[in-house]
Amino acid sequence: MTEPGTAADLTYEQARDELVQVVQRLESGGVPLEESLALWERGELLAAVCQQRLDGARAKVDAARPKPAPPD
Repeated sequence: MTEPGTAADLTYEQARDELVQVVQRLESGGVPLEESLALWERGELLAAVCQQRLDGARAKVDAARPKPAPPD
């Protein structure tokens, strides 16, 4: 897993892959409470990074699309 606090530097794919690992660890059980809480917080951060990257990509696509012509 990437060091906590560096999530802002991750690409979408990196954040998504790490988020999958976090979810798998949480779902597997057997993780102590403190570690579970840390994993949950990391997962929340990674999910936010993924959403931010997707929002940025959507904004770029929307900006690249031709604007409809105004009605006459």
